[in-house]
Amino acid sequence: MNAVDSLLDARDNPDWDSGTAELGHVLKPGKLDLSHKVILYLEDITVTFDGFRALNKLSLTIDAGELRCIIGPNGAGKTTMMDVITGKTRPDEGTVFFGQTIDLTRLSEPEIAHIGVGRKFQKPTIFENHTVFENLELAMKTDKRVRHSLFAQLDAAASDRIAETLRLIRLDTHGKRLAGLLSHGQKQWLEIGMLLMQEPKLLLLDEPVAGMTDEETERTGELFLSLAGRHSLVVVEHDMAFVKQLGSKVTVLHEGSVLAEGTLEEVQADARVIEVYLGR
Repeated sequence: MNAVDSLLDARDNPDWDSGTAELGHVLKPGKLDLSHKVILYLEDITVTFDGFRALNKLSLTIDAGELRCIIGPNGAGKTTMMDVITGKTRPDEGTVFFGQTIDLTRLSEPEIAHIGVGRKFQKPTIFENHTVFENLELAMKTDKRVRHSLFAQLDAAASDRIAETLRLIRLDTHGKRLAGLLSHGQKQWLEIGMLLMQEPKLLLLDEPVAGMTDEETERTGELFLSLAGRHSLVVVEHDMAFVKQLGSKVTVLHEGSVLAEGTLEEVQADARVIEVYLGR
């Protein structure tokens, strides 16, 4: 068994996140420490691609249970920021901490997902040939090793969790429907439900209402507001009406750094923001 196989087995162990120990060259993270009520710290993050500085000493903190909106023009660094948080991109400089003690720059993408960071991309990724219920079942945070999966049966607690998630994402009447037959907005909700089945502490949501109808957009806002407090949410969005509905703190990125922060009304009134983004 190689180091990767060992790591996968370790991740499937329910005691995987207890303590700190080494597995090959990979550190097993300790438990999430929210004693300072901050779930995410980015400090002086710099990322350069072929001479282009995508992030420029970016510093940002997200409180536990907070709903934060991130806006900015194309090329501001929003996607790169999420890539760094999830381990897809390694920063040239700076630190990224999940809680007080977990250094995300030392973990792989699967490890980061396992400890409670969920990410939703713009285009929904679901199993279209499976039912809505089956999608949530497949996404559930359980032992996925072959031996266990062959003989696993869905218990009452797991069924109840799926039913609760179906109600939360407003698909409780669509559980037996093939996911491929859902509307675009419903597919987005299903993917969010699949993330919730992984029991994330932090959700990163990239333009979640793109392509939705006005009604679907409003329902998505209601969903996010209901999740805040139980989860921390970072929403990257261009739809200012949706950002206004959420009523949360807004961070404006420009050229890889934080340009302004505050309520939507405050950042809309900021002359710098008007010049580089809202006034365009």
